[in-house]
Amino acid sequence: MTFQASVCVFCGARPGQDPEFMQAANNMGSALAKNNWRLVYGAGDVGIMGAVANATQTAGGQTFGVIPQHLVDWEVAKRDLDHLIVTDDMHTRKKLMFTNSDAVVVLPGGAGSLDEFFEVLTWAQLKLHSKPILLVNIQGYWDPLIALVDHVVDQSFADASLKNLFQVCTSVEDTVETLRSSLKTDME
Repeated sequence: MTFQASVCVFCGARPGQDPEFMQAANNMGSALAKNNWRLVYGAGDVGIMGAVANATQTAGGQTFGVIPQHLVDWEVAKRDLDHLIVTDDMHTRKKLMFTNSDAVVVLPGGAGSLDEFFEVLTWAQLKLHSKPILLVNIQGYWDPLIALVDHVVDQSFADASLKNLFQVCTSVEDTVETLRSSLKTDME
């Protein structure tokens, strides 16, 4: 089965405190498969990462994971993916995930997810890509990040156009609808 598009999902290798985060991960994975979108992600088998991948696989979707060697054991690399690439470093991981995707979705996560979000946001700011970037603000998790971006703009360290380089979605359903619109436009 061939996939229609690839969606990179950046997210936590931990489940977080709110059960809604894991539910969102499960819903996102199922939605990827239902829409025939391939999951591109960090290849972990734990936390939100593992939940997204397991839900994608359970629903019959395709998976593409990228993980650096030093995290293979630490994050319990998911070895039953359709494609698994082991890299030498984190930078190569992020680059491969990004180049193998048509859109980026950011679910709740920690410092790694923030790093990934800001890297693809910076690339968009520098006009290196125009892929959709969707910040999934489950239970207001990303409210402080959104406020920080507003603060950066308010303090004139970035142009107001920075806020137009990503979209905030409040649910997986909203995210899926936004992806449908974005990917349909991009794929035509």
